[in-house]
Amino acid sequence: MKYLKMNNGRECPAIGIGTFMISPADAEVSVREALKMGYECVDTAAAYVNERAVGRGIKASGVDREKVFVSTKLWPTEYENENAVNETLERLGVDYVDLLYIHQPAGNWLSGYRLLEKAYKEGKAKAIGISNFEGKYIAELETKWEIAPQFIQVEAHPYFTQDELRKTLDKYGIRLMAWYPLGHGDKSLVNEPVFTKLGEKYGKSSAQVILRWHTQMGFAVIPGSKNVDHIRDNLNIFDFTLTDEEMAEIAKLNKGVRYYNGTDEQLAGYAAWKPPYEKE
Repeated sequence: MKYLKMNNGRECPAIGIGTFMISPADAEVSVREALKMGYECVDTAAAYVNERAVGRGIKASGVDREKVFVSTKLWPTEYENENAVNETLERLGVDYVDLLYIHQPAGNWLSGYRLLEKAYKEGKAKAIGISNFEGKYIAELETKWEIAPQFIQVEAHPYFTQDELRKTLDKYGIRLMAWYPLGHGDKSLVNEPVFTKLGEKYGKSSAQVILRWHTQMGFAVIPGSKNVDHIRDNLNIFDFTLTDEEMAEIAKLNKGVRYYNGTDEQLAGYAAWKPPYEKE
């Protein structure tokens, strides 16, 4: 496993198992099996409605809690709920999380960030982060945080390398955790000739080459899957290293093309929708 040093001195595994759009039943199995095969990071969110399942998967894996980097996110409807962090811990069945995000720049997001800072000071979150904060949102937060975030979670892949955002991140040592790391399953990205060529050279799939590119860019990456073979393959990326020339060749693919664009209308909807949390 490779690790990324955060701006608070702690470390985060460079790859984790993601659980976005995975049902509770499948999330429990994916997390359990991923941890058994060597993953050390699990990412979930209140909005994924599978936090309890993720907690069950962690316990069922038999891996000590201290060896699992648990990442989750508060949803906008919880930003003014003073008990939101405790409720999150209860759903996961843990005493603390390793990384706690606010999920969207919607609603009273500054109040949500204050909850993160409080949780950090109390030891309930060992690191804090922001998800989907780009442009004007991170520019505003930058003037208001008391504690700079350790991570930001945003869309990133070879077609969209977040060059502008990274100028701000680099100022504060904020790490980037990439979602849609394979371009939301876009075959045109995965089948780019450069990845086919490098896959043949290193005996890897195109997806494995792209995931390795992420880690060499300094990104954490959280590919999600309910297929055990895919989960295993996604982890098997640290036995080769792309050269500087190969990284430069991949850099030429950056088109500024993304697969998700959050609109003001969508953000307003996020502020009103309450996740139907799992029941015990």
